[in-house]
Parts: sequence; structure tokens; C-alpha cells
Amino acid sequence: MKKRKKTVLKKHTRRFLVFGISSFLIIAIVLVSVSKIVFEIIDKYKEASELEEKKVALEEKEKDLNNEIIKLQDQEYLAGYAREKYFYSKNGELIIRIPKDNK
Repeated sequence: MKKRKKTVLKKHTRRFLVFGISSFLIIAIVLVSVSKIVFEIIDKYKEASELEEKKVALEEKEKDLNNEIIKLQDQEYLAGYAREKYFYSKNGELIIRIPKDNK
């Protein structure tokens, strides 16, 4: 009887040990997988916020460029812009370039 109880007890102990180890491994694998997914989600949120900032900056630049297009359609603005930027002069005008101080 004692031998049979010991044998049954050893089987139960082995089963419990095998079940415990396999359960631990499954839980560990699930936790690693979930944590990996969570970190990927966090990275995607960071990337999304950076892209949103870039989008806002590009929209602002687009507004500026559209305003510049509208201004360049005006002949007076275009003439002033050409004189200022490219040293274009009217007949009889003399262009004098003054160097900027680097102080």
C-alpha cells in the first residue's frame, strides 16, 4: 500500500511539475508577445505625433506659398520683387549694393 501511495504521489508530483513548467512557459511567451506589441503601439503613437507636427508645418508652408502665388500675380509686387531680389532696375536707375554688417 505504501509503495502504491508513493508511486501515485510521484506521478502527481511529476504531473504537477510538468503542468507548472509548461504553464509558466506559456505565460512567459504570452507576456513577451504582448509587451512587444505594446512597445510597437507606443512607437507608432510617437511616429504619428511627429508626422502630425510635420503635417502642420507643411500646411503652414503651403499657405505661405499660396499667398506668394497670389502676390506674384500682381504686376507692381512682381516688379518690386524682381528689383529687390535680382537687382533689376528701371531705365535710368543705378543699383548700389550695400554690404551688411556682421556684428
